[in-house]
Amino acid sequence: MKVETLIIGAGAAGMMCAAHAGPGVLIVDHAKAPGEKIRISGGGRCNFTNLHTSPQNFISQNKHFCKSALGRYTQWDFIDLVDRYGIAWHEKTLGQLFCDTSAKDIIAMLRSEMDKAGAQLWLQTDVGDIRHDGEAFAVDLRREGRARTVTARNLVFACGGKSIPKMGATGLGYQIAAQFGLPVVAPRPGLVPLTFSDDRFKPLAGVATPARVSAHDASFDEAILFTHRGLSGPAVLQASSYWHEGETISINLVPTGDLLAKLQNLRQSDGRKALTTVLSQHLPSRLVDHLSTELALSGNIADQSDAKLNQLCERLASWTLTPAGSEGYRTAEVTLGGVDTDALSSKTMGAKNVPGLYFIGECVDVTGWLGGYNFQWAWSSGWAAGQAIAGA
Repeated sequence: MKVETLIIGAGAAGMMCAAHAGPGVLIVDHAKAPGEKIRISGGGRCNFTNLHTSPQNFISQNKHFCKSALGRYTQWDFIDLVDRYGIAWHEKTLGQLFCDTSAKDIIAMLRSEMDKAGAQLWLQTDVGDIRHDGEAFAVDLRREGRARTVTARNLVFACGGKSIPKMGATGLGYQIAAQFGLPVVAPRPGLVPLTFSDDRFKPLAGVATPARVSAHDASFDEAILFTHRGLSGPAVLQASSYWHEGETISINLVPTGDLLAKLQNLRQSDGRKALTTVLSQHLPSRLVDHLSTELALSGNIADQSDAKLNQLCERLASWTLTPAGSEGYRTAEVTLGGVDTDALSSKTMGAKNVPGLYFIGECVDVTGWLGGYNFQWAWSSGWAAGQAIAGA
């Protein structure tokens, strides 16, 4: 069987590419349905983009690589597509856009776009050996128990990273990149809860509070959530993408910065109250109990001098912790690292040394923040590759 373009992976990036790559497209996936990560994202409502998308919201060894695709197919372009299909949406927080009804609306939209472009979709299809004779790619596939070889002038890898292996995630894209001589930046879990080996936070499981979490030079102001095994919540997930094993993170439990003045006022009005009682008006009481020994939270508020209160606020603003690790790919929302962008064209997403070979979406070394940014990279990179193929 001969096609113009074979796309491996019917997720967000793959379907977007199939809709724009012109005639003669075959897109294959091992799953029973396309867009499975879309379906489960955002609690089933798909956080499909972010109003504030910019290159600054992405992590890569080459921070400039994502600029071309993001600049040519923007969040506004995708919002326009969603609007044309009459899909109702809303902004939840921090520019995050969600479907009002179901993530399945986005999948149906992409399938409709693929159908209009004439793309074929093969599901429950396994990929075997891949070869290139200098002119075309030959890919061995197995579908419905039958082996067949497909030849294609263009081969696009949109098979994601290693995150959420229970959905069938593998490192196929990295293996193929290596086969064709493209370097790969070591993959690791991103947007992932952090763990501690001593169960120190087990008594706090379920407690949430606003905080600023910092790792390296990145800081995020959102909620943190204590779990049986460690820390989660949006601020921790964001910081996890900048954290490396063995390093510390810093948590500011009073990110608004006005706790000192409030404590000084309470010292005048409620001096007989215990310091822990007063702090529990500003932090979860179980967290205050947990910190009481470490921070020597004893006595009444009236007994605390300005120097002691200032020292307390400084420690609450710079709680330094060393995670033992993370929950890994099992719960990671994304995979950091991937195909080295130095080996790809930022305009076409094509491999510089293998004409007709493309890598898009999560398998590339471009990883977005939490909040719809990774879907936007899928739309933008898929569009860029599709446009390049259609125009070739």
